[in-house]
Amino acid sequence: MIMIFRKILFAASLLLCLVQTAPAQDGFKSRKQLLRENLLLRQRIKDLEDEIEWYKNDINEKDSLRKELITIFQENENKVSEAFEPAPYTAEMTDSLLSVWYLHRENRQLGEEEPFNVDSVSFTTDVPDSVLINRLSRMNSFMTLPYNETVKNCMILYSEKMPKKMCNMLGLSTYYFPIFEETFLKYNLPLELKYVAIIESALNPTAVSRVGATGMWQFMYKTAKSYGLEINSYVDERRDPFVSVDAAARYLRDAYRIFGDWNLAISSYNCGSGNVNKAIKRAGGRTDFWSIYPYLPKETRGYVPLMVGAMYAANYAKEYGLEPTPTMLPARVDTFYIKKNLHFRQISEVIGIPMDDLRDLNPQYYQDIIPGNQGEYVLRLPYHYSSDFLELQDSIYRYKAGEVFVSRIDVDRYGRSVEKGAGPTASSRSGTQTTGEWVWYKVRSGDTLGKIASRNKVSVKQLQSWNNLRGTNIRIGQKLKVGRRSGSSASRSTSASSSSSKSASSSSQASYTTYTVKSGDTLYSIAKRYPGVTAQEIMKYNGIGEKLSVGQKIKIPKH
Repeated sequence: MIMIFRKILFAASLLLCLVQTAPAQDGFKSRKQLLRENLLLRQRIKDLEDEIEWYKNDINEKDSLRKELITIFQENENKVSEAFEPAPYTAEMTDSLLSVWYLHRENRQLGEEEPFNVDSVSFTTDVPDSVLINRLSRMNSFMTLPYNETVKNCMILYSEKMPKKMCNMLGLSTYYFPIFEETFLKYNLPLELKYVAIIESALNPTAVSRVGATGMWQFMYKTAKSYGLEINSYVDERRDPFVSVDAAARYLRDAYRIFGDWNLAISSYNCGSGNVNKAIKRAGGRTDFWSIYPYLPKETRGYVPLMVGAMYAANYAKEYGLEPTPTMLPARVDTFYIKKNLHFRQISEVIGIPMDDLRDLNPQYYQDIIPGNQGEYVLRLPYHYSSDFLELQDSIYRYKAGEVFVSRIDVDRYGRSVEKGAGPTASSRSGTQTTGEWVWYKVRSGDTLGKIASRNKVSVKQLQSWNNLRGTNIRIGQKLKVGRRSGSSASRSTSASSSSSKSASSSSQASYTTYTVKSGDTLYSIAKRYPGVTAQEIMKYNGIGEKLSVGQKIKIPKH
């Protein structure tokens, strides 16, 4: 359209030049008439220029998403011709799951392979092509797996270029893949579809793309709602591994019913069925992936080969020395149905389960709150905590209920909950924040518990105790309690000596009950005898560990 207006503008300019140079002879228009027409022509040219500018701005505005994602989605300009035009980045395209971008970002954090263009990159390997071809043929996949340079590069990428990342994904797959397989079997779908989640999110249930696609299966809000996923102020089922895979299975089943080909169904999962249909039209109606390959958006072109690469690396991990990284996810999990409001802190502090374990098993509750008053919700716990949860439910629901549900809770950009006290939040460039009585620290790249402890003049054991950490593993962006605000009545160190003043001693005596340890007692069995008291409180109150001896006297705090 712009070319048309440029031609009109050129013709008008040429006419203006002719009029300006025409001599004023007998039989011609007077100079005054020519000047008037000259002005009119100039005005028409100005109007055309304004209209062209309007069209330019309109096109730029509609194409803003493409500009924003140009580093990922830029089409190969060398292939543009009359028969090939880059696919427009429509609303459907915003449902693209940005998997390659996410994968590359994670690789950069691990110091591994940088982003690459599947159309131009060329990896090398010591494994002969004949061996790669033979291994590929023995995988017996539901997908068509032709061997070409694009597929070869993706096979090398996953098997050789990103060992840390692949080992992490192999470790996570031991927990998540059985969940996925059970769901795909329910819908009679190929089990290999589980590898879509590797390409989408690297098996990260809390992954969020820069356009808002969320969860392990990277659903956009609108698509998630259309497939029945609940999203509100407390719950985002896109992050629930069990519920989101069910929606993904139904999505893929619907796509296969449209295209009748799994490669095309998987491609449409990435870029939308509209873009796949356009690619089919540009390919002259051919409906196999490699025929429409040049006409797909760049990200989608690499999507199926990347999936083949992930499948290959998983199947032949031993040949490349890839061992699954151990995870803290439990082998056995129990499911409970919650019908009352429940905070993770209540569960953690009463039965001793670390907060990180609760979050890992229940990532859909991004504010650490299960809004049971709104309906029935699922809670998943490691099997060995199940009996304690069942026996202590009443105490758990009552424990600090007035405290944990009063605080205003915000959610940061990664979906983690950040508790805000009633007072103003003070922050500093060091990353430390003061919220209520607690001082918080946001973990940065390169941080260790030792560094954070030294920086905040506390011990590593104190950090572990305050934050329910079993080990020293921390993650970037994690919020840690690093102490109490100065001047607070609770600012005394947890390791303070028991030799205080007599008045303080008499006050403490009135606030606890003495218990003599009997044969077979544990801290958890003792805590059960005193409603509202937790094993952790007893340990902290007495300055002891979990080990008890018969006849030992311990103090049970009163509430």
